[in-house]
Amino acid sequence: MTIRVLLADDQALLRATFRILIDSCEDMDVVDEADDGARAVELARVHHPDVVVMDIRMPGTDGLAATAAICADPGLRATRVLVLTTFQTDEHVARALRVGASGFLGKNTTAEALLDGIRTVASGEALLSPAATRTLITRFLATPGPDADPALRGLLGTLTAREREVMVLAADGRSDTEIAAELFLSPLTVRTHIQRAKTKLGARDRAQLVVFAYRAGLMRPPG
Repeated sequence: MTIRVLLADDQALLRATFRILIDSCEDMDVVDEADDGARAVELARVHHPDVVVMDIRMPGTDGLAATAAICADPGLRATRVLVLTTFQTDEHVARALRVGASGFLGKNTTAEALLDGIRTVASGEALLSPAATRTLITRFLATPGPDADPALRGLLGTLTAREREVMVLAADGRSDTEIAAELFLSPLTVRTHIQRAKTKLGARDRAQLVVFAYRAGLMRPPG
């Protein structure tokens, strides 16, 4: 299956570089390019890409607003957003995750990491860079944002004890393999529990599941 990618960045040279890199892979194809957030949303609704590679800093409608619009559109539920950031604007990363982004990478990432990141986000199975993600989520998402809803805690009652246990470990940045080893389960069983939790909570992917865990108060900052 070919992963269909939409590029959103105001730098034409960077978009061209990404296009060459992505199109060189047999399992990926760039369907279009956008130079601002508004155009990215428009093209996403036209092409229904599997992944949007989204820059945060763009003129006009920025990447955060575009990410929010794409992730809130019921017609684009299957589209994932991979945000590009510098890691110096951690608040932006947290905001992007809150509005539905599936992962993030630094703009200084390697070509291999970008391609692996697109594949990871397209699969919907894992957050990118678990160690770095754990730090960002612990620091920012554990503090409820202005859109936090205490009623989210009530939804946790729909989960089984095992689903909550797996969800907590996923929110701590553990991979399926690490969770399986800790709970003496198979990776397939772990993925099954995660999928069931996503379905019950209406999370489009693992990233949203982790954000939910923090916003609902299931996870707390260490100490």
